[in-house]
Amino acid sequence: MKFSANLGFLWADRPLPDAIRAAKAAGFDAVECHWPYEVPVEEVSAALAETGLRMLGLNTVRGNTAKGENGLSALPGREDDARAAIDQAIAYAVAIDTPSIHVMAGFATGDAASEAFRANLSYACAQAAPHGISILIEPLNRYDAPGYFLTTTEQAREIIARVGAPNLKLMFDCYHVQLMEGDLTHRLRALQPVIGHIQFASVPDRAAPDRGEVNYAHVFGVVRDMGWPTPLGAEYKPGGDTDATLGWLKDLRG
Repeated sequence: MKFSANLGFLWADRPLPDAIRAAKAAGFDAVECHWPYEVPVEEVSAALAETGLRMLGLNTVRGNTAKGENGLSALPGREDDARAAIDQAIAYAVAIDTPSIHVMAGFATGDAASEAFRANLSYACAQAAPHGISILIEPLNRYDAPGYFLTTTEQAREIIARVGAPNLKLMFDCYHVQLMEGDLTHRLRALQPVIGHIQFASVPDRAAPDRGEVNYAHVFGVVRDMGWPTPLGAEYKPGGDTDATLGWLKDLRG
């Protein structure tokens, strides 16, 4: 089993290039991040080349965070902003050879939001396809992100089917899915054809995966039996020094 360090949470107190180096030193197989845009691509590329790690994914920007925005692509009337965020993400991903982009939906509801999201995803998929980039959508739980447009894997699967782009995939975050739907291993198997990336954290506290109500030794065994080919994303909140939380990395690697 291989693992990717999500540097939005792990070593978040360090500059992104240094966090990449820390992930390599800790034994991770890859990295991923949230919003790297303030860091020059040359610095990130140099750290990736130095460590031999690949940046697996990044997110589109949230929008105006001072106003509480958490994504733009399901907001009716904000198509120009949403597509500018998609273009920005694709350009950065191409520059650092990142294969996936999570397009954030935002806080919205209703038919107009559904139409806006599908249209923006179609745009994202068309722009990303020539670069071999997958577009990911991620359901977020109602406790951490009340009012977020996308909340369940079934909703995501319907959107993926309606958009109909081969490079549109589901980000299956075990933490969010467990809080909203449960039944993780059956859902992983059933949704495997549309899953583009898998992430994890303990439930309900979103800490390291060696505690809480989810038996990740079992979940990762199922993922291994599925023949899953790419590293799983450790997207948890360490609550202090990241290195002090990494006992699970050896225990759960299998």
